[in-house]
Amino acid sequence: MWHKIAAFIIKYRVALLIALLADTAIMGYFASQVKLSYEFTSAVPTDNPKYIEYQNFRKQFGEDGNLMVIGVQTDKFFDPTFFNAYGKLCKEIGKVRAVENVLSIPGAVTLVKDTLTSKLKVVTIAGEPPYANVDSIRREFENLPIYRGFLYNPDTKAYMMAVRIEKNVLNSKDRSEVINSIVALGEAFAKEQNVEMHYSGLPLIRTQMAMKVQSEMKLFLIMSFVLTAVILVIFFRSFTAVLASMLVVAIGVIWSVGTIVLLGYKITLLTALIPPLVVVIGIPNCVYLLNRYHFEYYRNPNKMKSLLRMVDRMGIVTFFTNLTAAIGFGVFFFTKSVLLKEFGLVAGINIIALFFISLVFIPAFFSFLPPPKVKHTKYLESGLINKVLTRITNWVFSHRMSIYAFTFVVCGLSVWGVLRLKNDAHIVDDLPKSDKVSVDLKFFETNFKGVMPLEIVIDTRKKRGVVNGLGVIRKMDELSALLESYPEIGKPLSITNGVKFASQQYFGGDTSYFAVPGDFGAAFLQPYLSAKKDTGKGTLFNKLLLSFIDSNKQKARISVSMADVGSRKLPALLDSIKPQVYKIFDSSKYTVTFTGTSITFLEGSKFIVDSLRDSLILAFLIIFGCMVALFRSWRILLISIIVNIVPLLITAGLMGWFGIRIKPSTVLVFSVALGITIDVTIRFLVNFKQELVRHDDSIADTVHRTIHDTGLSIIYTSLILIAGFAVFMLSQFDGTKSLGYLTSITLFLAMVTNLTLLPALLLWMDKVIEKKNNSTDFLMGEEDDDVIKITD
Repeated sequence: MWHKIAAFIIKYRVALLIALLADTAIMGYFASQVKLSYEFTSAVPTDNPKYIEYQNFRKQFGEDGNLMVIGVQTDKFFDPTFFNAYGKLCKEIGKVRAVENVLSIPGAVTLVKDTLTSKLKVVTIAGEPPYANVDSIRREFENLPIYRGFLYNPDTKAYMMAVRIEKNVLNSKDRSEVINSIVALGEAFAKEQNVEMHYSGLPLIRTQMAMKVQSEMKLFLIMSFVLTAVILVIFFRSFTAVLASMLVVAIGVIWSVGTIVLLGYKITLLTALIPPLVVVIGIPNCVYLLNRYHFEYYRNPNKMKSLLRMVDRMGIVTFFTNLTAAIGFGVFFFTKSVLLKEFGLVAGINIIALFFISLVFIPAFFSFLPPPKVKHTKYLESGLINKVLTRITNWVFSHRMSIYAFTFVVCGLSVWGVLRLKNDAHIVDDLPKSDKVSVDLKFFETNFKGVMPLEIVIDTRKKRGVVNGLGVIRKMDELSALLESYPEIGKPLSITNGVKFASQQYFGGDTSYFAVPGDFGAAFLQPYLSAKKDTGKGTLFNKLLLSFIDSNKQKARISVSMADVGSRKLPALLDSIKPQVYKIFDSSKYTVTFTGTSITFLEGSKFIVDSLRDSLILAFLIIFGCMVALFRSWRILLISIIVNIVPLLITAGLMGWFGIRIKPSTVLVFSVALGITIDVTIRFLVNFKQELVRHDDSIADTVHRTIHDTGLSIIYTSLILIAGFAVFMLSQFDGTKSLGYLTSITLFLAMVTNLTLLPALLLWMDKVIEKKNNSTDFLMGEEDDDVIKITD
């Protein structure tokens, strides 16, 4: 079959090249329309109960992730010059497009009791700038406990400004402009006042990460092209070989970006990795094909015949290696995570596309060029590589038991390391601790206990249940006190704060009245609690008070900002809180729901890790199913499983010993690496089978020949893959770095095991065969289980 395909490609090479270039032009058009994703795509499937609860919360109360915070730590905050400049900064930020409101100390409000009507009016404490009597403003502000721990920390002299941004803008390309404008104003103020400003909140974190993704995609693409080109030059020492390889992967990159657009996707943190991955995975196709072309021409200097034999001998190898790599990525499509689905589908499609691109382009392109010169095939006689392969061969034949023993010991230590693995992920996990986003987040965790949103919804199960008396509000106050006692949780905000604030101001401003009033003293609150949310002008306090309950006044929210404690600690923290919550709110009368971005992140992180684990198992089953179809021998299958599990096991063990946590980015390594490392095994075993007949079914002679025939291309393609994935180590994201160095380590280990353990196990099979009376019947007979055979 492959001989007919080879003849077809050579015969219709002009038409095929034209069709390939035309398809590339079309895909290039679509690729030019690719867009960067600015939306926060949840990893949680839409039918997940936690996701549904969060969406219900957003419908009832609005967004919880559109608050950006700006902090400063200084002893001179209430110095008139500094305070006026800070007030000016707040006004300027408030004028930035898409900023809904700014909550800050200069703009903080208080309640004033009207002496005639006894109604509470909302007024700003500082008034309008310039602020003349700052000391008076300071005294009045510090007399309001509602702001303590929220807008300022008196113990650390840290002050915070909260900026609410329109949701629609945060999900568009204009987000970067808005965030950058706010940061630019803050930095100008910092320079003028000689202080350091700190920025955090989900809008800033997401924007910064999106911008870094965009810049890194370009960097990785350029670096992967340059690095692989250099290795190819060293390998082939031929400009045309390097050019052809670069053209193949360039076409692959264009197709991959075009596929993203055609499928209606955008560039995300994961899909941004696909173009450089295409470069890294596409180059081995070219190396295998060109290496075979040069080898055939070296044996028989006939260009067209060598091209035909190249496709004939390497077609099935290249197809199965691409197929298994595509499976390694493609299984992510069968998860319920939107992020993984997009990544898996685009990567899987384009890895298969790379097979067709290289299979058509390489023979067609070289059919129009002069035959290889002596210098182009000289690498086949590389003294250094041949010495290395000779030494490896000697080790395999002379120290087979040592290889088994060493592998067994290393695997034992690796299992011990696997038992030390910990599953833990953070919202800003992928950013290094030295990055300003991480540093600033730590500032808010230290001074304000964090900025990550956690929402608690109290459902009274009846209309007006929240405001029918103050019983529920008192219970919420008790819960707020409980939450505030945890060092990881910041100041809770709810209708309770508003009630206590109103009580203090109604009874003369004494801080001792900052409490939920008794039933007798609460009569003044009823008009505010009974009012509707849309009652019009003059009801600012009503709006502030009622923003924490739903329209039916059946549900109330408690909004909490907390530290980024991670996916391991957060469940334990919530489990310690929930029993105490249910003591306050009887579960037979109330429904208490924990939701918000922190909860959905936790659920998403767990879901992705579980999905990646399941996809790895699925990849194993499908890939080794392909091995059965290819070789039709359970012994070959067993050997393949052992050879490919060992590198993955060692990598997992190293993660355990070096304290590298299990998180989405590190689990991703195993499915990706499996799909790639199995390629080397297939390459070795296919060549082994093809040579077996020529050596009269002598496994020992065939193993010796196969190490030398395939060793050169295995070493070079492995080095290209290792170098290609090592490029990701330049990333600013720890997750991408982990993908880079862990995959590189796994690929290196796979190269070693395929050149040592695999031939050693084949020699073990030879010993088993010797116990049979007829080794030929065993290898080439009609018994289905024992036939080592390649299907067309």
